[in-house]
Amino acid sequence: MITAMRRLAGTWFAKLLFLLLVLSFAAWGIEDMLRNIGRETAVARVGGEAIEADEAQEAARRELQRIQRQLQGRIEIDQRIRQAIAGQAVEALVQERVLRQEATRMGLAVPDDAVRNYVFQIPAFAGPDGRFSRLNFDAFLRNNGLTEGQFLGLLRADLARQQLTGAVRSGAATPAALAERMLAWNLEQRTATLVELPFADAPEPEAPTDAQLARFHENNAGRFSTPEYREIAVATLNAARMVSEIQVTDRDIEDAYAAARARFETPEKREVQQVLVQEEGAAQRLAERWRTEADFAVIEAAAAEAGGTASNLGLSTRADLPLPELADAAFALEPGAVSAPVRTPFGWHVLKVARVEAGTTRTLDEVKEELRGEIASERAADLAFERVNQVEDALSGGATLAEAAQRYSLGFYEGKIDATGRSPDGAEVELPVAAAARTAALRAIFQTERGAAPRLREGEWGFMAVEVRDVTPPALRPLDTVREQVVAAWTRDARRRHQEERAAALLAAVRGGQTLAAAAEAAGVRAEELGPFGREAGGGNPMPRDLLAPVFELRGNDPTMVERAQSFAVLQVLSVTPADLSAQTEALTTLRSETAQSMAEDIEAQYQAALRARANVRINPRLVEQIAGSSE
Repeated sequence: MITAMRRLAGTWFAKLLFLLLVLSFAAWGIEDMLRNIGRETAVARVGGEAIEADEAQEAARRELQRIQRQLQGRIEIDQRIRQAIAGQAVEALVQERVLRQEATRMGLAVPDDAVRNYVFQIPAFAGPDGRFSRLNFDAFLRNNGLTEGQFLGLLRADLARQQLTGAVRSGAATPAALAERMLAWNLEQRTATLVELPFADAPEPEAPTDAQLARFHENNAGRFSTPEYREIAVATLNAARMVSEIQVTDRDIEDAYAAARARFETPEKREVQQVLVQEEGAAQRLAERWRTEADFAVIEAAAAEAGGTASNLGLSTRADLPLPELADAAFALEPGAVSAPVRTPFGWHVLKVARVEAGTTRTLDEVKEELRGEIASERAADLAFERVNQVEDALSGGATLAEAAQRYSLGFYEGKIDATGRSPDGAEVELPVAAAARTAALRAIFQTERGAAPRLREGEWGFMAVEVRDVTPPALRPLDTVREQVVAAWTRDARRRHQEERAAALLAAVRGGQTLAAAAEAAGVRAEELGPFGREAGGGNPMPRDLLAPVFELRGNDPTMVERAQSFAVLQVLSVTPADLSAQTEALTTLRSETAQSMAEDIEAQYQAALRARANVRINPRLVEQIAGSSE
């Protein structure tokens, strides 16, 4: 038997079989590599260099954590925000690659000494003695999810970027002549005459004839037409509608409370004062003196004489204190008590607890309903997504929107509606959406094509499906049905035309050689002389905000006419007062600095855009979306 097997192993058939087995095991071991052959696995490519998904995902996670710390839970991070954060993180990596490649091309390098010196100068890493603290540095790395190598790599890249962009920005400067012209333009003051002709002051016009009304009615059809109406069916689905279907047991609440207990606990806080000296004997003497001396200023002076420092660490939790030795000592003291000297790597500390804020714990009974609502909302959101798939399957299977709404307990409305959300009788339609989402929902309804198959779309309203069954275009209402509105509009228009003619007559008189004040007196209207005033509104500027730009566009004593919301205004410049720049040395210096800064930022942005365009950047949107969904 063994001999036969040996003979078989020596045949070409057996050798081929063994080769296939080896290849199959090899393929099994590198399955992921084989599966990705021919597929793009890089989130972005910069000049042929790949930015892989792992790096981009880590960058997005760090950026998300940073934003969450800043927001402190004030805003919920939804998928749209995650998408924006992921895109921002990928773009930052792209820009870093672009600048790094340019630095390599130009032969720029950042020595290790430069990186180390820069780290030692960062204020956030300084300890109580003002020197670099390894403890603070490690805490920073932990809080930002970075290793030391990653941080130093990011810092090295940033220093290289500063070399590049600093050289570009250094050429930005504001010439003195330009700054003087800008400041003179900004500080120029003017005096002007203003005549205002309100529409309401125009005399009552004669009653219009039927022919005039008919012509006005036809010429202003848009003002007297019915709006476009749409006969629609709308079904909505969101977590709020699903909450009533969710059952939350007491056991669910107890489990949630146990899992999130720290959220309902406010830790004890203590206001801690400390003295730091380098000798134990000095620390012991200061501790003894502090137990009888209540004035902290006296202790500060004594600490300084002993070559140390005294400081107030503020109201802190145990975790807030920088060293565990200090935390243990501070939280073992009674209020007002002074500790024995405590040894740390920084020297000898003496602590005093000035006051204590007791910690609090909200009991299960106190947060029971709050947790019930949170659990119900979370489960309702999951149920809503399940229900969406069921509704979509029903619609694809031929069910009408009304049938699907009834079967799956959706919010539902059907009827005629205009773009403002009113029915043909003028009543406001109660759409099955929240008030805050009503405007967006109406916009979506009037963007839906007639006859399009209804599909659930996600938006501010949750999920909404719209079926447009018919569209009634706007139609001019018969004159008899809107006569009162037409007469009122005609009267307002006649008064406006009257004041427009008077304003035009004043403008013609001024252009003919009269002053505006003289033309106004001849016409029997009041003229005001305003000024001197500057370009900026407010702060006691007598010229109305909307007239400042027109009056500063005038040259010499030219007049102008401006239509306002309820009047016509006629303006004439009387005088122009140039700015006295001799007394504006500080303002001129500030303007030159601010303008140079703006120019530097613009030049840097253009430089980076040019480098990016030259680097042939390619971003994979599909992978960016995947990163957004997995960056929690």
